[in-house]
This record gives sequence, structure tokens and C-alpha cells, in this order.
Amino acid sequence: MSTANETTEPRRKRALSLIQPSGIPTLGNYLGAMRNWVALQDEFECIFGVADLHAVTVRQEPARLRQRTYEVYALLLAVGLDPEKCLVFVQSQVPAHAELAWLLGCCTQFGELSRMTQFKDKSQSHADNINLGLFAYPTLMAADILLYRPDLVPVGKDQKQHCELTRDIAGRFNNLYSDTFVLPEPYIMQNCANVLSLQEPAKKMSKSDSNQNAFISMLDEPDAILRKFRRAVTDSEARVCRREDKPGVSNLMEIYGAVTGRTFDQIEEEFDGRGYGDFKSAVGEAVAETLRPIQDRFHTYMGDKAQLDALMKEQAGKAAVIACRTLDKVKKKMGFVLTK
Repeated sequence: MSTANETTEPRRKRALSLIQPSGIPTLGNYLGAMRNWVALQDEFECIFGVADLHAVTVRQEPARLRQRTYEVYALLLAVGLDPEKCLVFVQSQVPAHAELAWLLGCCTQFGELSRMTQFKDKSQSHADNINLGLFAYPTLMAADILLYRPDLVPVGKDQKQHCELTRDIAGRFNNLYSDTFVLPEPYIMQNCANVLSLQEPAKKMSKSDSNQNAFISMLDEPDAILRKFRRAVTDSEARVCRREDKPGVSNLMEIYGAVTGRTFDQIEEEFDGRGYGDFKSAVGEAVAETLRPIQDRFHTYMGDKAQLDALMKEQAGKAAVIACRTLDKVKKKMGFVLTK
């Protein structure tokens, strides 16, 4: 993605989204976001990143964080993000993120941060480490977004609150120091599968679930995928149909439809008169086949760390060109002395 003439050439709308390397993404992450990012890169000017600075709001084992960063970066490439079409960078390799987060923190109200639902949730699950970063990370998220002046931020419904806070912070800064930031719009992606837990279909599929049978990792072996789907919660009716009182079966239908392109009516017809055993096996096999080429490309990327390092460096450099332009503008407007 060229940035040399960014300020003079007309550009498509810009979209930005980051993902944390706190674990291997799940099937839900793929069907709900990552797969759609691949489509976005042909429609918008896209910037994607691995949000490793966000990951350390929860204690991380250093070697594991480093490995996960490589893995998530390689997965972004493996699903089809093309560095020739978009930026794919690692957050901590662009220092402007941390610097702008501090400056925006001075324009963010304590009450705004205290109302963030994710802070409340993580404070309960990590009661022994309620740190400043955990409290203030929405300002870092705002910096991630505002540095690149995106028009759109692809988000799930649970992230919309953070996008709204980013707009509030940006608007406050613009009022204080004159127009500086683009106020980004949350972009709720269409055709996103809402993938729920295989064991508790009332909640989202999560890589942090303590029950390994509740989620499908994007790197699960085919045998593990089939085993987890065979153990998925259904009901005693033994009829494949989508109804509110059949959350387990409905979840499996959602997944099967997402990976095969079949409608719910077509799925009902395909499994009419057949038991859940056949249905679960079919879902597992379809998911395994969908993930197979991604896993193959992932292992190819992970087999050449030097290539990944070189690509990370190149992409971080391109991201820094955009980010530092914004940061310098912010610092100048706030009264800092720039020597260049």
C-alpha cells in the first residue's frame, strides 16, 4: 500500500482494525471478523495490526507473548491479508501509538474510562492485577485509531462503545486545538457469523474459555475439530432446525452456513430425517476443510521467521510514516517544540 502521495492523491475510504495476540484466534474470530477483513481490503484502503501493547494489560509470559505475536501476524497473512493491498503491522513497532496515548489521556475524563464495560469485566477476572493500563487502555485504543485518520473502524457490537469514546476524545481535542482528527464511524460488518460457545451457546466463543471443548482454535488439528463438534451441546429433539429454543443446534447451523454458503432452509432440508451425529460430523468436516489451507499457509510463514521479521519492519515503517505525520500535528497544536 503506497503512502508516498497520501496527502495529494484522492484516496478510498480508510478502514482500520487491530487484534490482540493474547491467544490463537478462534473460529469465531475468523468468521466474525478476519474473513471479512480480507474482503474489505479490495473495497477500502485498509490498515490492520497486531495490538501487542494492549495484551500486556494482563500479565504475559514474555516468550509466549513474543511467539503469539509472530503467530497472529502470520495468521493475518495466512487468511489472505495482502501487504501489497493493505498495511499489516505490529503496534509496538510504531512508537507513536504509546506517545499519542499519553497525550490523549490528558484529554480523557476519569468518568469516561470508569464506565467502560471491558474494564469492569477484566477487573473481575483479573482482580489481582487491576493496573493503570487496564483502566486507561481505551485511550491507547483511541490513539491506535486516530493516528491513521480512518473513516471507518470495523467493529463487533461489543466494541462499539470504544469507538464512541474515541469519537468523544477526538471531538474534544478538535474543539480545544482546532480540527485535527477525523471522527471515525463504527463499521458494523454485514454477513458476519455470530459464533457462540460449543458448550454454552448462550455466550460467545472465546479463546480464553477454560473449557477447551467450547471453542475451535484456528490452528486445531482436524481430529480435534471433529472431536469438539461431536461433543457440542445440542438438545434431545434430534431435529436440525433453527429456533430460539434450540441455541446449540442454531449455533451449529450458523457455523455450517458460514463455511458452506448454505442457507438455513437448505441446511434443514439437507439433514431432514438425519440425526445430530451426522450433522455434527458434517459441520466438523466443513470447518476442518475451511481452515486447512489457512493452516498450511500459516506453517509456511512460521517456517521463515526472517521473512516475517523483514515484512514486519517494512510494514511498521510504512505505518510510522502515516502515524508520525498525525503525531507531529498533534504535538505542534498542543504547544510542544518540534526540532526537525
